[in-house]
Amino acid sequence: MKARIYQPAKTAMQSGRAKTIEWVLEYEPTRRQQLDPLTGWSGSGDTMSQLRLTFENITDAVAYATKHGIDYSIQKSQERVIKPKAYADNFAVSRKIPWSH
Repeated sequence: MKARIYQPAKTAMQSGRAKTIEWVLEYEPTRRQQLDPLTGWSGSGDTMSQLRLTFENITDAVAYATKHGIDYSIQKSQERVIKPKAYADNFAVSRKIPWSH
């Protein structure tokens, strides 16, 4: 079994970063998904791909994986770069595109 450990990115639908603090351990799928001929839904007999474990920090996730003999890979998240902005910058003389209505 192989799993990946990562910190999820913030959702595009909200401005908050509530679910980005925890670390997630997800198993990689071992089988391809198949279409059900009756309903047309995709599914698989692999129940481990449905499992998603959350941990408070990366050390707990790694400890869980090593304790249970799971091969894992860690995906580091990109650091968030905050550019300081001010409302007055919209009206600055040195602005590349002049402000107008």
